[in-house]
Amino acid sequence: MAISAVINTYNATEHLERVIDNLRGFDEIVVCDMESTDGTPELAKSLGARVVTFPKGDYNYCEPARMTAIYAARSQWVLVVDADELVTNELREYLYDFIKNPGAVKGIFIPRKNHILSRFDPSSYPDYQLRFFDKSCVNWPPTVHAVPIIKGDVLRIPPARKDLALIHLPHNLTGQVERTNTYSTAEVARRLARPVSLMELWFKPWVRFLKSYILKGGWTMGVAGYIVARNNAYYKFLTLAKMHEHSVMAEFHDRYRAQGTHHKSGASKH
Repeated sequence: MAISAVINTYNATEHLERVIDNLRGFDEIVVCDMESTDGTPELAKSLGARVVTFPKGDYNYCEPARMTAIYAARSQWVLVVDADELVTNELREYLYDFIKNPGAVKGIFIPRKNHILSRFDPSSYPDYQLRFFDKSCVNWPPTVHAVPIIKGDVLRIPPARKDLALIHLPHNLTGQVERTNTYSTAEVARRLARPVSLMELWFKPWVRFLKSYILKGGWTMGVAGYIVARNNAYYKFLTLAKMHEHSVMAEFHDRYRAQGTHHKSGASKH
């Protein structure tokens, strides 16, 4: 039994060499690139990965390319790894032991250890990711933050097994802000655009901040924990603000479009 490790990329040179080096024990490494402009495909090929291309189009997130990456794998069992995640030796050994006798299980939720600056973020752990599966039993919806749908049983690695968790490497704060902006925009596309009240716009980001900083223990991380909580609140604020913007601007354009139609109709009578 073999396992293919697949990586979705777009301008992902920051961590890619380290990520691919961590996957050397798998039967193959496939990179599905969304037309990067920073040399990502060339770097991946130089590191021994097989590269396939997915047209980027207007997408700023990787979910539309997930199934292309999965179908490109030659093995029945596939591990999907982001271009900023490391796989531990323990996890690799666990997965190879598992496929010797998988039974009815067709997918595995893997915990993930996120980092901000140089610190592990306990407030987000175990942050389960459904990333290992029999590729004949998976469908990954193309919407942002979608969870793959597995036809069959799914198990979760116990959160106590932190040695089996994916290691999510930190991005610099500029990158974090860019990702927050990109993903909040994508989030609006899958939500119902609606007017948002001032109270909701003020209250919900604070709830997100308190949940991250107090309830989930972000305060134990010092400055890094405060930054995480503030960024989580900002993500919530931007999503709500963009939902509101989308709704009111659609109404604005509809109103003036209707007025333009009315003026044309009136002019035709003279």
